[in-house]
Amino acid sequence: MKTSRAFGQFRVSPIGLGAMPASMSRGELPSEEQAIATIHAALDAGITLIDTADIYAPSWDQMGHNEKLVAKALQAYGGRPEDVVIATKGGIVHGPDGIGRDGSPEYLRKAVQQSMDDLGVDVIDLYYWHRPDRHRLYSEVIETFANLKQEGLIKEIGISNANVEEIEVAIEVLGDGGLAAVQNEFSPRFHHTSKPEMDFCGERGIAFLPWSPLGGTGGDAKRVGESYPAIAEVARAHDVSPQQVTLAWELSLGDHVIPIPGASRPESIRDSAMAGDLQLSSRELDGISNSILS
Repeated sequence: MKTSRAFGQFRVSPIGLGAMPASMSRGELPSEEQAIATIHAALDAGITLIDTADIYAPSWDQMGHNEKLVAKALQAYGGRPEDVVIATKGGIVHGPDGIGRDGSPEYLRKAVQQSMDDLGVDVIDLYYWHRPDRHRLYSEVIETFANLKQEGLIKEIGISNANVEEIEVAIEVLGDGGLAAVQNEFSPRFHHTSKPEMDFCGERGIAFLPWSPLGGTGGDAKRVGESYPAIAEVARAHDVSPQQVTLAWELSLGDHVIPIPGASRPESIRDSAMAGDLQLSSRELDGISNSILS
């Protein structure tokens, strides 16, 4: 796999694993055996970043389901390899009355402790604020994250679903180098409101992790070749999947870009991991960018 990519104190594989599909899906969930096999396939393929969240669960009363599954898979692998980084998120609440957001210090501290328990770790590698709580000042919530890091509960701070202004606020509160990563949706289907954030992060040395980098679990990921002829043409030329070409193209958009495709099958994540070694020409990459981003 291509040279590792950096965020904060860590270096990870250029492609990460989005573990969400093992616990949340528009279709049938994979069996636990298949989910664990998928995580093991990612590790075997050289992936060293696993992305999860406390909210990734089949129902409101199973919060932490995905984190526990990741922990179980790593234990079954013989323990977590030293170079594997686990990222998780908090700030979304789920109860019998629906989904909400809570950015209070009390809730986030409790969420961090619960995620540590569910992951079976003493400290969280990378902890994201999952989605903004519009009832609170953004800067005040970021200060809570700074306190959690200072206390040694988390190693690096990330924010997710953030616009440029919110990224600027986080940088102002945390200082240079304090914000390790931004995780926003980005794909050939969804980029108009996230490409500016990607570029902004690149200018400031912050990792940008596209979620749903292939278009999401609603079928767009499967149809990426049909939907984008420029991607399909390159895929045919290299005899690889359109999904692999899509991820390789996203990697070309900056050394700070680390796509985290979701996967519920070993075959899917093996294919995605190979994007880290796929060499595309400047002409091919420009052709894709011009057809999608113009």
